[in-house]
Amino acid sequence: MEITIDKKEEKTLVVLNGRLDTSNADQFQADIQPLMEGEKPDIDIDCTGMTYTSSQGLRMFLLLQKSVSARGGKMVMRNMNPMVKEVFDITGFSNIITIL
Repeated sequence: MEITIDKKEEKTLVVLNGRLDTSNADQFQADIQPLMEGEKPDIDIDCTGMTYTSSQGLRMFLLLQKSVSARGGKMVMRNMNPMVKEVFDITGFSNIITIL
């Protein structure tokens, strides 16, 4: 999994490429940890290159969503491929996280 985080004024763009699974979930958590701190974050996650997420990846997205909401921010996931979107739909995460 490759992750690029680019902060621009009041919005943070996160670009994901590759598979998010048990082999890299700890690194992903470390990468997004700074996004779980600070004031009113607005996070836009581009999933164009994300090909897979495991349950651990789902957990990380849920933790990030809860953190963002608790601080009055908004998190949006965009450009999710159909197979990854299906995982979010089946698990009910599509009802918790805004997916465009």
